[in-house]
Amino acid sequence: QVQLVESGGGLVQPGGSLRLSCAASLSSFWSYAMAWYRQAPGKQRELVARVTSNTPANYADSVKGRFTISRDNAKNTVYLQMNNLKPEDTAVYYCNAVRVINIYWGQGTQVTVSS
Repeated sequence: QVQLVESGGGLVQPGGSLRLSCAASLSSFWSYAMAWYRQAPGKQRELVARVTSNTPANYADSVKGRFTISRDNAKNTVYLQMNNLKPEDTAVYYCNAVRVINIYWGQGTQVTVSS
């Protein structure tokens, strides 16, 4: 059974940092495109960042220069380093894995940016 388990969320003040992790129980993890999405209350889920094993990462305009996505294929883990956090970054963050027609989601981790 495939599992994506996120961790690292929490409450942080504006300007602070958090690092999210997503551990994936996927065989051939390297072949999956991995991404982070987020969903704020009352809003649609949106792509934050996406990375494959052989192409540069891409980011939502709202997080460029502040967030960095990375992956460790040896550990089957993808990360999201979030710096200079803003209140508008408050959301549930979801890990996503895609390969051809196979799509998997994590359960989500809450990130709250507030003073």
